[in-house]
Amino acid sequence: MTYRTISRRDLLRYSAILGAAATVTATVSACESGPASTGSVGGEGDKELVTAVIGYGNDQSWDPTQTASAFSMAAINHIYEALVETDPVTREPYPALATALPADPAATTWKFTLRPGAKWHDGQPVTVDDVLFTFERVLDDQAKPLVGNFFRAWLQEVRKVDATSVELVFRFPFPDALRRLSIAKIMPKHVFGAAGGWDAAKGGKAVGSGPFRMTAHNPKSNTTFEAFADYNGPRRAAYKKMNWLSIVDASARVAKISGAHAEAQIADNIPYANIEQLKGGGLTVEGATGMNHMFLMFNTGNKPFDDVRVRQALLYAIDTKTMIDVALKGHGTASTSFLNQDNPSYAQARTVYAYDPEKAKSLLAAAGVSGLSVTLMAVNVSWIADCLPTIANSWNAIGVRTTLQPQDTSALFTKMDQSQDYQVVAAASNPNQFGIDADLILRYNYTPGGVWMKYTRWDASPAARDLFALMDRATAEPDQAKKLALTRQYLDVIAEQAVLYPVVHTELMTAWDGGKLTGVRPQGYPGINLLQSKRV
Repeated sequence: MTYRTISRRDLLRYSAILGAAATVTATVSACESGPASTGSVGGEGDKELVTAVIGYGNDQSWDPTQTASAFSMAAINHIYEALVETDPVTREPYPALATALPADPAATTWKFTLRPGAKWHDGQPVTVDDVLFTFERVLDDQAKPLVGNFFRAWLQEVRKVDATSVELVFRFPFPDALRRLSIAKIMPKHVFGAAGGWDAAKGGKAVGSGPFRMTAHNPKSNTTFEAFADYNGPRRAAYKKMNWLSIVDASARVAKISGAHAEAQIADNIPYANIEQLKGGGLTVEGATGMNHMFLMFNTGNKPFDDVRVRQALLYAIDTKTMIDVALKGHGTASTSFLNQDNPSYAQARTVYAYDPEKAKSLLAAAGVSGLSVTLMAVNVSWIADCLPTIANSWNAIGVRTTLQPQDTSALFTKMDQSQDYQVVAAASNPNQFGIDADLILRYNYTPGGVWMKYTRWDASPAARDLFALMDRATAEPDQAKKLALTRQYLDVIAEQAVLYPVVHTELMTAWDGGKLTGVRPQGYPGINLLQSKRV
C-alpha cells in the first residue's frame, strides 16, 4: 500500500496550512468584470451583502483537487459540492450531490444516485460523466493531485451504473470514506476537461454546482460571490451577495471589522491580543479547537538529532505553560498526543512531554551531548513568532544555546531544499481542513517519501519502516475497535520518536457582528462557513 504526498513545490504553492505560502499568480477571472479593490460591493447599507475578512491569501491554487489554501478551501465549500458533504463543525455527513448516504458503510461497494435537477453554474446539468471525470483526476497516478493522497490506498475505482448512478469500489472496507468523500468536490468535465482546464482551475476559474457562484476574483485583493438561483441542494445560500476580502496583515484585518463604520460583518484568524478590544466594540468573538498546532521538526540527518534522546530532551525542556499563558493568552493546550484532545481517536500518548528540565538534562547527558548549540528556524506566522522566545529561554536554561531564525515560509523551505545542515524547524499545521480522522491527519505528515519525511530524513530508518507498516495495518483493519487500538499504538510510536511533533494545540478565533449575522459557528480550522448563518 503506498501513500504519496505533494512535492515541496506544491506544498509552497498550495498550502496556507503553514500560515503563508509562495505566491501563485491567478490570472483567470470568473466573470468579465468585478471590483479591483477590497471595498464592499454595494456599499455599507447593502442589506443583501455580507462582507468577510479572511486572514489568508486568495492568490494560491483554486483547483479543488490540489489546493490546501485556507482562503480557497473555504470558498470552494460554498461553490462546489461533493457526493457527500460534512457539517463544517460537527463533521456529520449528509448527502449533497448524492440523494442518500450508503446503507452499509462497511460494504466494499457504495452506490450513489445523483440529485435530480442539479446544475452547474453555467446552466449545464450535472452528469455521471462529471463524477467519473473528477475521480479519474483524484486517482490519477501521473497527475498525483493532493487530494489523491487521501483516496488512492482504499478506493480502487469509480464506475458508471446508469445515466444517474455511480458505484465506488473499495480495496477493503473503509467506513471513514463517508466523511473523506467531502474532499472530492465534483467538477464539470465540459469546463475543466478542456485544454488548459486544470491550469484555469488553479488560477481562479470556478464553476461548481453549489449554493454560491463566483462573480469576480481579484488576487491579493478580494473574491465576490452571489447566490446561485438554480441551486436545488440541501443548504441554500442565505445571502444574495458575498465579498471576501483577503487581508493577511492582522492589524488591517482587525480594523476592517472594528468601529462604528466597520466594513465587514465577520472576520477569521483573530489575534488573541485583539479579542477583548473587539468584544468591547460590541462584536461576538468565539473560538474553536482542533488540530491547529505548532510542531517541531528535527533533521535526523544532522547529529545529534539522530538520537531520539536529544529530540525528547528538547521537547521536555519547553515551558509550555508559560508559552500558553504569555504567547497564546490562554488559548492553547500542551500536546499530550499528536492528535488534539477533541479528536475521536484521541488517547493520551504513552510519552507525554510535560515540562521537565531535569529530565531534559539527564537525557542529553545519557546521549553524551554537552555544549549543544541549536539554530531554530521558524515560519514568521505571528502566533508562532510569539511562541519562539519561550522555546529559546527554555533551551538556554538547560544549557542549549539557542538562536532564533523566524522567516518567510518560502524562504525557509528554500533554505532547507538548498542545504541539509538545518537542525530544528518550528511551523504550524492544521490537517482538519481536509478532515478529522486520524488516518488522514497522520498521513499528511507521516508518509514514506513524503515532503515532511524528506525534510526529517527519517523515513528510511528501521523505526520509520515499522511505523509505516503499522499505519497500513490500521488503515486496512475493518474492525473499528481493532483499528482504533492500532491507531493509538502507532500514535505512541510517533510520540516516542519525536521526529515531527506538536508542542501546543491552539484555538482559532472568529469575530462577527451579532446585530447583522446570526447562526455563525466558529470552526477549528482556517476560514469560515456561512451556509447556515443568516443576515439579520
